[in-house]
Amino acid sequence: MAQINPSILSADFARLAEEAEAVRGSDWLHVDVMDNHFVPNLTLGVPIVESLARATDTPLDCHLMIEDPDRWAPQYVEAGAGSVTFHVEAAAAPVRLAREIRAKGARASMALKPGTPIEPFEDLLPELDMLLIMTVEPGFGGQAFLDIMLPKIRRTRELIDKHGLELWLQVDGGVSAGTIERCAEAGADVFVAGSAVYGAEDPAEAVAKLRALADAATADAWWACAH
Repeated sequence: MAQINPSILSADFARLAEEAEAVRGSDWLHVDVMDNHFVPNLTLGVPIVESLARATDTPLDCHLMIEDPDRWAPQYVEAGAGSVTFHVEAAAAPVRLAREIRAKGARASMALKPGTPIEPFEDLLPELDMLLIMTVEPGFGGQAFLDIMLPKIRRTRELIDKHGLELWLQVDGGVSAGTIERCAEAGADVFVAGSAVYGAEDPAEAVAKLRALADAATADAWWACAH
């Protein structure tokens, strides 16, 4: 079953507890952390994650678009994140970092920017619980989905299946009712949606509709049929 993770980057930052409640039916709440160094934008950090973790029962999926995640990522686990994603382009020792995140009790995830190929990191996959393929350049919400990422999603799913891994494959960027089916068909099973959820009149209904579209596309997908 597809997982839908609404991104609070598109929520009202003055009402985060209420915005988290508005998408209660979602699987995770996606928290975009940006440091204005790795990406040209500045969002929220550890104190906000701590507050959110206390305010909602929905587990937090923290996506760290920051420099030096080797130093900072463990703090997000301690703050209450159930899943922490670091960018391989920023990590000095990705295997060691993934193991530390897991040891602290969270799911370890690694993200790749659009221009970063998956193939050089094939041997790292068993160290991860999730892999995030960015379908826009990280740093800003509301960007248009990059169709050229679909073959990369497919190749990643092929590598996951090749090694027989129970590894979630997440996509983030421009995910909407118009793009989620293509992502699911290519091999994704976890979907981050920002404006498609929080820009809707009823965010919870938007989550349900996205999940239904993804589930329907997955049922007939090449990779699901092979399992």
